[in-house]
Amino acid sequence: MEEFLVNCRADRISTVSELLASVELTSKESKVSQIFERLRALVVEIKLLPGQQISELEVAEALKTSKTPVREALIRLEDAGLVNIVPKSGTYVTPIRIDRYLEACFIRVNLEIGAVRKAAQKAHLAPDAFRARLKGSIAEQEAAIEAEDYDSFYALDEDFHRSFYELAGVPGVWWTVKGVQADLDRVRHLKMLRRIRRGPQLIEQHREIAEALCAGNPAGAETALLAHIGRLGSEIETLSRQPGLLENIESLNAAVGRPQSLRALEAR
Repeated sequence: MEEFLVNCRADRISTVSELLASVELTSKESKVSQIFERLRALVVEIKLLPGQQISELEVAEALKTSKTPVREALIRLEDAGLVNIVPKSGTYVTPIRIDRYLEACFIRVNLEIGAVRKAAQKAHLAPDAFRARLKGSIAEQEAAIEAEDYDSFYALDEDFHRSFYELAGVPGVWWTVKGVQADLDRVRHLKMLRRIRRGPQLIEQHREIAEALCAGNPAGAETALLAHIGRLGSEIETLSRQPGLLENIESLNAAVGRPQSLRALEAR
């Protein structure tokens, strides 16, 4: 982590152009969605740092597109809490805020409890499909952990949790959760960078959730989920036991100087 923070020095920060150098937009989905997802990933993975400016023109030139879809993507990023668009100044990555992180934890816990309970209630309608999807996902997660491919494991973990909402018949709720958990995702990546990883334990917890879902046991699914992602109080306790993590967040927020107009906006 110390090496990561050294690389966050102002003279070593990667530019938007550098980070987008290998990205090519396709015709299979809208340019706005592709630009949004790519920039969101760069912010969440702490490749674009808090306070770093994102230039519409720089993004447009890097992706060989016009500024219009870039502007629309940045507006979506602002709605997601990942950037601040400051008139006559520019667009800047938001700081990581613990209060927003805890709010995101609260929203996720409560909505995901509802999703797993509803999914368990519907398990009898398609038991083979439930079992195949969840078992296959866990097998892929185990392979990623074995290979120490944590980027792939992160994506597989996301897909596993999204499956609860899809199996429950409420896939749109997943995107509601994703829309408010920008700081949750950034803190998760910081934990990964600090080697706060529980690969085998996470796999076992996923397996317990899957077993309860496939058994059509809503109460068991809720218990297993809470053992996995924890309640809000346990998350606060975890943060208090990891002062180094909080210090790293403060260091990241201070790594890039922010203009006075942005600091005033953040203080509101």
